[in-house]
Amino acid sequence: MYDVIIIGGGATGSGIALDASLRGLKVLLVEAHDFAEGTSSRSTKLAHGGVRYLEAAVKHFDKSQYALVKEGLLERFKILKNAPHLSGKLSFITPLYQYFEIPYIYSGLILYDLLSGRYSIGKSKFLPPQKTIKEAPSVKKANLKGSVKYYDGRFNDARMVIALLKSAQKLGAKLKNHTEFKEFIFENGKITGIKAYDKIKKETLTFKAKCVINATGPFSDFIRKKADPDIEEIMRPSRGIHIVIDKKYLPTNNGLLIPKTDDGRVVFILPYKDKCLVGTTDVEAKTEIHPKVTDEEIEYLLKQVNRYFDTDLKKENILSSFAGIRPLVNKNPNAPTAKLTREHIIEKLPCNLVTITGGKWTTYRRMAEETVDFIVENFNFQKPLKKCLTNNYRLFESENYEKTKELIDFSNPLEKHLFSLYGDQSIEIINSIQKPDFISEKYFITKKELLYTLKNEWVKKPLDFIVRRTQIALIDRKEAKNMLQKTTEIMGEFFGWDENEIYEEYQEALEILNGDI
Repeated sequence: MYDVIIIGGGATGSGIALDASLRGLKVLLVEAHDFAEGTSSRSTKLAHGGVRYLEAAVKHFDKSQYALVKEGLLERFKILKNAPHLSGKLSFITPLYQYFEIPYIYSGLILYDLLSGRYSIGKSKFLPPQKTIKEAPSVKKANLKGSVKYYDGRFNDARMVIALLKSAQKLGAKLKNHTEFKEFIFENGKITGIKAYDKIKKETLTFKAKCVINATGPFSDFIRKKADPDIEEIMRPSRGIHIVIDKKYLPTNNGLLIPKTDDGRVVFILPYKDKCLVGTTDVEAKTEIHPKVTDEEIEYLLKQVNRYFDTDLKKENILSSFAGIRPLVNKNPNAPTAKLTREHIIEKLPCNLVTITGGKWTTYRRMAEETVDFIVENFNFQKPLKKCLTNNYRLFESENYEKTKELIDFSNPLEKHLFSLYGDQSIEIINSIQKPDFISEKYFITKKELLYTLKNEWVKKPLDFIVRRTQIALIDRKEAKNMLQKTTEIMGEFFGWDENEIYEEYQEALEILNGDI
C-alpha cells in the first residue's frame, strides 16, 4: 500500500516523487514509456522566466503573465543551485536593426533583470554594432544598429529527470518505466489504486494507494477520462519543433534570440553539446508520444535564421530535429496556442483523482511543491509530514559536485563528457575505464558508460540510452544510427537476449530513428 501513486515520469511527475519522498510519503511512480520520453526531453533546454511572457504582461497589464515570469526567475535560480552539473548560465545576444528597437528591447530586459532581484545571474547591457559582431560573428551586418546582451539559464532536461528520480529512489520511492497505466481501481466510487502493464516483463500489476496523481502533461485528459468518461477536457496541446545544425554555421558561444518572427513568437538559437539548437514553433496539435516534425515548421525556422544571420541554411544542413507537445491549459478557447498562458492548474475530481497540468519545465519544482501541499491538505495521511524541502536540496550527482570537479581533467574530452552528464558519479565510470571501448568515438560514448546506465538508470531499450541518457539522437541522427548496432548487442549481452530479440530491438529502434524520435 502506497501513500501516493504518480502516473507520468516527466518533469512534473519526477518533481512530485522527490518532494513527496522528502516529506516522508511512500511513493510509486509509473511511466508508460521511458522516463522523460515525452515533452520533458524535447524542450529548448532553457531554465528561464520567459522573456516573451514579460512582454505580454507589460503590453496587456496581465498580472498572471507577470507572476509567471517572476516565479520562473526564482525557480531558474534554484535549478542552477540544486543541479550545477546539469545547468548553468548562458549569455544571449538580441541583434537589433531599427533604432526604436533599442530602448524597447533594452528596457524590457532591464525589467527582466530587476524582477530577478537577488536571484539575478547577470546584468543586461547594450552592445554597439562592432561589439555585437565580435560576440556573434554570423549576424547580418547590413543596417545593424547594435544588440542587447542578457543572461538566462540552460540545463539538460532529460538528465534532470533522471537526477530527480535517482534522488527520490535514495529516499525509498519505487520507480517503474515502460509500465503503462491501464485502469483505476474503485471502491465506493473513490479511486484506491491502479492496474498497470509492465511492457518489459509482460505482466499486469496492481497497486493500491491513498492518493493517485495524474502528472501526464499533454496526456492529462486521457487519464482524466479513464476516471470519468463524461468529464470536460481541459487541455489544448500545441507542438513545438527544434532543429539542430553544426556550430560552424553560427560560430558563437552566446545564445541568440530572434525577437520578432512571423507569428509574434521569439526563436532561440543556443549552443548545445557543441551544436546549435534552434527553436521553437507553436502550432495546435494532437497529443502523441512521438510527434511529427513537419516540413512547414522546418522551413519556418530556417527562414527566421536566414533572415537574421549571414547564412543560407537549407534542410540538408540539419543534423537532427525533434518535436514536443506543450501541455497547455485551455483557458482561452479563441486564442491561438502561442497566446495561451503557461500557468498550471491542480484539480481533484469527485472520485479523488488529482491532476496537475500546464506550467513549464522551469517551474517544475514549484508545481511539485503545490501538488504535494494539495494532497497533504486533501487526503488523510496519518503520519506527521515535513514541510517542502526541495528549495535547497542538491540533486543526485550534484551532492559532491565541487570536490569531484577538482578531480576531473577537463583537457580530456572523455572525462569532460562524463562529468557533464553524471556529475559526481562520473568518477565511478572514469575509474572503470582502462582502455575506452567506444560505442561512439565521435562523442566519447563508451561501453562502460552504457553499462553504468543499464545498472543504475533504468535503461531497458536502446533508445533509452541513445535518445535520452546521452541525447546523441537529438543532436546527430546519423551518429545515433551508427551507435545502434553495438548498443543493442551490449544490451543483449547484459539482459540475456537471444539473437531474435536483439534483431527485434534493433529494428524497432531503427524505425524510430528513421522517423520521429
